Amino acid sequence: SRAYSLVDSSQVSTFLISILLIVYGSFRSLNMDFENQDKEKDNSSAAGSFNGNSTNNSIQTIDSTQALFLPIGASVSLLVMFFFFDSVQVVFTICTAVLATIAFAFLLLPMCQYLTRPCSPQNKISFGCCGRFTAAELLSFSLSVMLVLIWVLTGHWLLMDALAMGLCVAMIAFVRLPSLKVSCLLLSGLLIYDVFWVFFSAYIFNSNVMVKVATQPADNPLDVLSRKLHLGPNVGRDVPRLSLPGKLVFPSSTGSHFSMLGIGDIVMPGLLLCFVLRYDNYKKQANGDSCGAPGPGNISGRMQKVSYFHCTLIGYFVGLLTATVASRIHRAAQPALLYLVPFTLLPLLTMAYLKGDLRRMWSEPFHSKSSSSRFLEV
Repeated sequence: SRAYSLVDSSQVSTFLISILLIVYGSFRSLNMDFENQDKEKDNSSAAGSFNGNSTNNSIQTIDSTQALFLPIGASVSLLVMFFFFDSVQVVFTICTAVLATIAFAFLLLPMCQYLTRPCSPQNKISFGCCGRFTAAELLSFSLSVMLVLIWVLTGHWLLMDALAMGLCVAMIAFVRLPSLKVSCLLLSGLLIYDVFWVFFSAYIFNSNVMVKVATQPADNPLDVLSRKLHLGPNVGRDVPRLSLPGKLVFPSSTGSHFSMLGIGDIVMPGLLLCFVLRYDNYKKQANGDSCGAPGPGNISGRMQKVSYFHCTLIGYFVGLLTATVASRIHRAAQPALLYLVPFTLLPLLTMAYLKGDLRRMWSEPFHSKSSSSRFLEV
């Protein structure tokens, strides 16, 4: 009951939305793999050869070197935003708005494909050097542009959350972790990064760098443009400052405070969940309906049937709940990855060892492909 009293409606909303984003992004990623496999089969049938290692150029796979240097790059970016925010805020706002537009269009694409399927063919329309697009892609992009424009004009937190959701889903879908080794390197480095900048940055910079950067609003580009062009005091001056979509915020039932969760605390564990979902599907394709050989601990068949995805998702929920309770008890911001990383990685490593999959998952989990099944029961 004590823990329940420390979690209000805003935290419950954060829990549900973050979990839905991870699940949806992971399955969008898996569907993209299925589509790539179908394209590879079609190309191999047409060309008479098959290259099993070909992948979609839009997908970015993180290697060990990138995993080690990503926390360093994130720290440099954080310091730039901390010291030079006034100088780069407009450029950063515009870049973020462009990325959020593309990401939210990707989020809306399945719905637009469903809406346009009965009344429009799936042929692509050429726009010259800009490329070729289907009617669903044009509709999703138009809706995304409209939402971004309304967000710039109003600065409403709900629209900012929608853009942040699009960024989360797109990053989970287009970024891959190739192995458990890279996953451990990336999440461990980001855990140290998160703990340092939340707990120890105040001793060096006399301010909590992470909290200040995350909560600092930026000048509205329309306001800046009206001042630069001297359009008059009533043109573009009544637009609000913008809180950038690098986080999810939800107001409490009383409206006295907002619950905030950075998108990095969703995306980085989400990449791990996407990896284990792909491994679950790969293992099911490789083994068919068999449960596999028992691990070194002679665990039961019921344990063998528990998927890595379910185990890691439950760990994510428990870690997020623990982080929320800790923040309410200490009445201070908490580094969410301090709780999310152990609660996701440790159960996963334990289950992989008990099932006998740890060595394969650690280095080269997807050394071969099988197309015997396209469905994963979750």
